[in-house]
Amino acid sequence: MPTVPLPDDLRAALADQLRSTAPSSASAQVERLIENYRGTTPTAAPILRDAADVTAYAAYRMPATYAAVRTALDAFRLQAGDWAPHTHLDLGGGTGAATWAVADAWQDAGHRSTVLDWSQAALTLGAALAKAAHTPAVRGAAWTRQPLGAAARLPQADLVTVSYVLGELTAADRESLLTAAAQAAGGAVVVVEPGTPDGFARVLDARDRLIAAGLHVLAPCPHDGGCPVTGDDWCHFAARVQRTALHRQVKGASLPYEDEKFSYVAAARFPAEPAGARVVRHPQIRKGLVLLDLCGRPPGLARTTVSKRQGATYRAARATDWGAPWPPDLPPAEEPRP
Repeated sequence: MPTVPLPDDLRAALADQLRSTAPSSASAQVERLIENYRGTTPTAAPILRDAADVTAYAAYRMPATYAAVRTALDAFRLQAGDWAPHTHLDLGGGTGAATWAVADAWQDAGHRSTVLDWSQAALTLGAALAKAAHTPAVRGAAWTRQPLGAAARLPQADLVTVSYVLGELTAADRESLLTAAAQAAGGAVVVVEPGTPDGFARVLDARDRLIAAGLHVLAPCPHDGGCPVTGDDWCHFAARVQRTALHRQVKGASLPYEDEKFSYVAAARFPAEPAGARVVRHPQIRKGLVLLDLCGRPPGLARTTVSKRQGATYRAARATDWGAPWPPDLPPAEEPRP
């Protein structure tokens, strides 16, 4: 699984901001945050309530949130072509993980980001981290306190990101925020949630609402039709995150990495085509064969077998990853056999 590195300037900024923090103090906040970010306790108040919560979040969650959003943006960009945002709205952005991810994805776009959140403590830390950014889009971001949900009035933006916030909201506020996000988005909306059954259910609901608002899905789905994932299954992907020393201390972990599982949907208003299919499980490599579980256009889920005799397609299958589009983009002389 490819590792999603944290930008050097963000890593350094986090270390600098958290240098005086005792890991044991941050650890006291982590267990509550874990349950809340799994989506088990929707509330009418922000989860990040004070500086202690924000410190724990930055140490424990920000690298993983960044990796998940950055991976989703990569999948979106593969289908979006030359499109780039001039303005970006980060809803429930907290300490700004999605804002850093958007700045890294479109380094030359010269866009302006606005982070809206209902936690002043999160915004304060996010603004402090942004001062150390190498990217003008992060350094120049606006950090604005605003209620989310029914009371939200959103400025227009080319790109709207909604990451790891829907699980905090009541059902009514979640519906209102998604409706407002779709109305505010001139170009695209990207929604990212934890890769759990509940997180996937929220993403499916967001997908339906974005399609109803006139957007069309570019990733991960290859179509705007009904999702074929049913029953006890759920669609999710993963990004590998390198843990810092502080991250390991806060979590009481020994491994130098963790795999962040997430669900997402990226939808656009501009003309572009989704992938023909997407790899929705880890590819299974056998002797002379690669088994790929794909989500494609109706009828939907299917397994395809790529054999060694298929040459370039087989090599591409061996190199492909969970979450990647399929079929591969091969030169005309090496296109897959029918």
